[in-house]
Amino acid sequence: MKHLKRNILLGLCILHSFFLNAQGKLFIIGGGKRPPELLSRMFIESSLDKGGYAIILPMASSEPDSAIFYAQKQFAENKMKAFGYDFSKNAKNASKSALDSIRNAKLIYFSGGDQNKLMASIQNTPVYEAIWACYQQGGMIAGTSAGAAVMSKKMITGNEKRYKEYNQTFQTIEADNVEFGEGMGFLKKAIIDQHFLIRSRHNRLISAVIEHPEFLCVGIDEATAILVYKNKAEVVGDSQVIVFENPKKSKNVYKNKLGATNLKVSVYTTGQKFRIEF
Repeated sequence: MKHLKRNILLGLCILHSFFLNAQGKLFIIGGGKRPPELLSRMFIESSLDKGGYAIILPMASSEPDSAIFYAQKQFAENKMKAFGYDFSKNAKNASKSALDSIRNAKLIYFSGGDQNKLMASIQNTPVYEAIWACYQQGGMIAGTSAGAAVMSKKMITGNEKRYKEYNQTFQTIEADNVEFGEGMGFLKKAIIDQHFLIRSRHNRLISAVIEHPEFLCVGIDEATAILVYKNKAEVVGDSQVIVFENPKKSKNVYKNKLGATNLKVSVYTTGQKFRIEF
């Protein structure tokens, strides 16, 4: 009897360790159009093409019903099953059936919009925990635009501390100007930026890598994604991904202007891979 109890306990410990260390895949889209090849790769890598279903989470959008409709339409056009749940107001009281659907999905898809709105709706709720459970059980987490930004633990909010009026393109490289919030945290050692080339967001990510050199700073252009699995990121789509590193932790500040030397910049196109730490 003692041996049986010991074996059961050992089995539970091994199972617990497996789920702690298991992880799915991330498919992080820089916004804009989603070309057929990009969607096809997302469906194949999530095994959605072999069955199962996707969950669409539209809480970043100012029009969540429309976000669900258009995402479902695109999934349906590719003969993929998808359901939408809007937890903008009730994530803390989500039903058991909804939470089970999230946990058991092959793919969870975050729509675009405002990443701050998305995180405010699900942080510290059962929905947040269910999303993580899906990922730890091997599910794919995908997101576009704001849904890409939330992949990071250290999340770019889109706001500037020094210039309160919103501008999609940062005009300067200044100290203490990029505002960060807390994202989903699938990437704890990387900062994601989106719409990167089309909106000329280099200043924002250069500022980030100078002030936070411990992070890999990744700018994903529109119609482009990175597939992240086991510390490797592969570029998928029509445009490029720009990666900034600050290996020497170089930083100089003069009248609030940031300076640095020997920053490393890499430009990746579709099919190329780079290392990304979790």
